[in-house]
Amino acid sequence: MNLANKLTMLRLFLIPIFMFFMLVRGPYNDFIAAGIFSLAALTDKFDGYVARKFNQITNFGKFMDPLVDKIMVSSALIALVQMGRIQSWIVVVILAREFLITGIRTVAADKGIVIAASNYGKYKTTFQMIAVIALMLNNYPFSLINFPFDTIMVYIALILTIYSGVDYIIKSKNLFKD
Repeated sequence: MNLANKLTMLRLFLIPIFMFFMLVRGPYNDFIAAGIFSLAALTDKFDGYVARKFNQITNFGKFMDPLVDKIMVSSALIALVQMGRIQSWIVVVILAREFLITGIRTVAADKGIVIAASNYGKYKTTFQMIAVIALMLNNYPFSLINFPFDTIMVYIALILTIYSGVDYIIKSKNLFKD
C-alpha cells in the first residue's frame, strides 16, 4: 500500500466523521463538517499528484480513487437533500451518472480493462466537491451581498456530471460489442 493509496483510504475513513458532523446539529457542526470534507477533498488532489510524481499509479488506485470520491460526494449530497439544501432531482441525476459509469467500469474490468478517470470526470468531481462545501456552509452569510455561489456551483457540477457521463459512454461504446 503506497502513499497515494493510503491517502485514498484516509479519504474513505473521513466520510463517517464528516457525515456525523453534517447530521448531528450543533452550533459549529456545519463548519467542522465542511472542514473535514475539504481535507478529504484535498487528499483527492494530493493522492493523484503523489501517484503521478512518484510513479505510484496502481490498478487499486485507478479503481478505488474514483469509487471513494463517489461514496464521499454521494453521502454528502444525500445528507444535503435531507437537510433541504439541494433538490433531490439534482442528486438523482448525479447518482444515476455515478452508477452508470461504475457499471461501465465493472464491465471493462471484467474484460481486463481499467478505465481511469478522464479530465472531464476530474473537473466534475472538483466542482461537485466545491458545491458540497458551499451547500454545507450556505446558512452563513460570507458577504454583504446575496450571491448564490452554492447554486452556481451545483449547476456547474450538474452540467459537468452529465457531460462527463456522456463522454464516458461514447468512449466505452466498444466494450459492449460482442
